[in-house]
Amino acid sequence: MRKSTKLALAFVALAGAVGTTAYAENNAGAKMREGMMLRLNKAMKDQDGTITFDQFSDAMNARLKKMVADNGGKLTVAQLAEALEKARFEQMAKRIISRYDSKGDGTLTTDDITSRQKKVFAMLDKNNDGKIEKSELPKGGRVDRHRRWGGSGGDGMQ
Repeated sequence: MRKSTKLALAFVALAGAVGTTAYAENNAGAKMREGMMLRLNKAMKDQDGTITFDQFSDAMNARLKKMVADNGGKLTVAQLAEALEKARFEQMAKRIISRYDSKGDGTLTTDDITSRQKKVFAMLDKNNDGKIEKSELPKGGRVDRHRRWGGSGGDGMQ
């Protein structure tokens, strides 16, 4: 392969990597801005249409300030990471419970799990013969949870 072709391919690969990173950062930034605007709008509705610095500060970082206060006025990386991880897993647990909880009582039982598995099996068993054949599986080997079942996906638990 010619040197110019190699350089062109390397440039294309680099441009793709930079573009992907920029898109991910922009997407994360948009989510952060959206969250900030939701908190500010809520704070404004709770007040008289204006926000003081103290109200702004409370709206932006109330949870973070509480964590700092709960840890003696200082928060280490390990403490913050632990809190973030706990919050993430609690969100995942809530999604799983809401997806599987057939009685709506906020608990998960083996009957709930079996019921959910039966529903998923029935959706995959397109010819209703009591077996799932390879031809009945979604193309590409992935079950498209978002479109097919209206699930929120993301937890890998089906």
